[in-house]
Amino acid sequence: MNWFDGFESRSFEVNGASINAKVSHVTPGDAKRPALLLLHGFPQSHVMWHRVARQLAQHFFLVIPDLRGYGDSSKTPGLPDHSNYSKHNMARDMVLVMDALSVDQFNVCGHDRGGRVAHRLALDHTARVQKLCVIDIAPTLDMYEGNSLSAPYMDFARAYYHWFHMLQPAPLPEIMMGANHPETAKAYLHAKLGGWGSAGLGYIEPEALLEYERTFCNAAALHTACEDYRASAGIDLQHDRESRERGDKLACDLLVLWGEKGVVNRLFDPMTLWQAQCKGTVSGKIMPAGHFIPEELPGPTAEALTAFFA
Repeated sequence: MNWFDGFESRSFEVNGASINAKVSHVTPGDAKRPALLLLHGFPQSHVMWHRVARQLAQHFFLVIPDLRGYGDSSKTPGLPDHSNYSKHNMARDMVLVMDALSVDQFNVCGHDRGGRVAHRLALDHTARVQKLCVIDIAPTLDMYEGNSLSAPYMDFARAYYHWFHMLQPAPLPEIMMGANHPETAKAYLHAKLGGWGSAGLGYIEPEALLEYERTFCNAAALHTACEDYRASAGIDLQHDRESRERGDKLACDLLVLWGEKGVVNRLFDPMTLWQAQCKGTVSGKIMPAGHFIPEELPGPTAEALTAFFA
């Protein structure tokens, strides 16, 4: 199945990584369409956007990459301080991809881990980001510190057990997730995709599930996914604290989407937390879904993004 008709497959050599991406074909009449960068989450790849992208393509110049460590992008081992998987560094990957496409200003939407990269991108590169949307996340620092948590911290630790598991030193988490046993990795992947309020795998097309299995269920991908989470619990928190000490806030308008059946809705107040981190206008919408909103509700997601970014 060719989900990305009208897109070009590209590979960008930037920042010591090879970034795989789908990029809208550009014709003379398309040059003035707003640019929109779509960033996926864990444990997925750019494929999660395929149904949303078909609806957005008529309105935007779309760039849909695999984050470093995911999909078909580079899976280089993590550094001792995990800085190559910091959101600061992953955001730099994305800015350099847009540079390679000669795109100066652009909009960004990120789901899950992609939302955390998008948040840091908008903080670090204020002049580049016109508008930002984050999907089903609260700010990383607030979540780890339990800010606005509406339940005991133990409830957060239970729901986000993988955060605390994956940040442990290599190689124990990787081995437990199936680095040496593909069937264990597949079972882990299915459990993650079927959880967080999603009530099973029925929302995922079989071909998409096969793609997630292909790109995630191997030792290199499990290691780099863990590096992403190790960075979030260490160097990313350091960067976030430094930003807050300086008084840095998002300068652009922000749209927050979160799932009615998801853990973020159950445990946090995402609007309050994001309003505290943004100088622009913050709007929000709760979606009748679990965590994987773009695949569970591709039509309503595309409508919300079109209304906000266009």
